Amino acid sequence: MEGVETGAIGQGYVVLLGVKQGDTEAEARYLAEKTAGLRIFPDDQDKMNLSVVEIGGSVLVISQFTLYADTRKGNRPGFTEAAGPVEAEHLYEVYTGHLRRILGQDKVATGVFRARMVVEIVNEGPVTIELNSETRPAA
Repeated sequence: MEGVETGAIGQGYVVLLGVKQGDTEAEARYLAEKTAGLRIFPDDQDKMNLSVVEIGGSVLVISQFTLYADTRKGNRPGFTEAAGPVEAEHLYEVYTGHLRRILGQDKVATGVFRARMVVEIVNEGPVTIELNSETRPAA
């Protein structure tokens, strides 16, 4: 698949999605809802007040286990907190599936799970926000 484009979007978000051991489907769905509802696009007063839903934007989701790199010891990162590939791919699919239900099938693009990819990002803003399920309100 070298040199093949598998996903592209216009205005919207690039999500680097990391899955750690113990993450759940409920957390994946929560994060999809949070992603869709996050109000970080400018309104007509240039205030960060609109969501990707409100602007008709799209989301490109890239799996990224390296977000769970542990660099506390030595110079070589460890990845023991990252979920294994079967669990991670399942939750990646839950997240992207729920996001597609919210935004529409054509509004969510993905890379190839576990593939080495070249990802080009034009970051207008710049706005970079970390979302994680550990900060969600208790059910």
